Amino acid sequence: MLDEIAEEIRKCRRCDLWKTRKNTVPGEGNENAEVMFIGEAPGRKEDETGKPFVGAAGDVLNEMLDGIELKREDVFITSVLKCRPPNNRNPRPDEIAACSLFLEEQMRTIKPRVICTLGNVATAYLLRRFGMKPQPISRIHGKPINIDTLDLHFTLIPMYHPAAVIYNAGMRNALVNDFKTLKKVIYRRTR
Repeated sequence: MLDEIAEEIRKCRRCDLWKTRKNTVPGEGNENAEVMFIGEAPGRKEDETGKPFVGAAGDVLNEMLDGIELKREDVFITSVLKCRPPNNRNPRPDEIAACSLFLEEQMRTIKPRVICTLGNVATAYLLRRFGMKPQPISRIHGKPINIDTLDLHFTLIPMYHPAAVIYNAGMRNALVNDFKTLKKVIYRRTR
């Protein structure tokens, strides 16, 4: 099923980003993942390779996963947008609206028990989508939120984006703590 969604994404022309992309970045990982990570949008390296979180932010994400003994192949990693916005600008609302159906199809297919949003864009999107008021990531990071809808039941953990550590080394401890929260939630849910 994820392969079918990825094929739909590769053919997508729902917004103008198809005109400037090199590759779509549907996401990758375990179709039966208990944990799903959702970022904002692909960056330059992701656009070149078609794979999520493979640049410097991906190195930080891998380090954080290692720190809580999770492997990339055990989780699913994707973004709200599946194409890179030019010059790494923030996603526009029309682009998010056009692309969100793919993300929601992925969520319904995988049915993760935990979704970690990486940064403000992904966090704001999911909070709005499930009827909550978006809040700054600085206020809600690392605070689990239980989401129960008709077709999805998961714990949302807003996290700082791994790129924050690259630009501000002082953010490392906050991100490490966000991942420690994830480890506690996973442990609690498996008991």
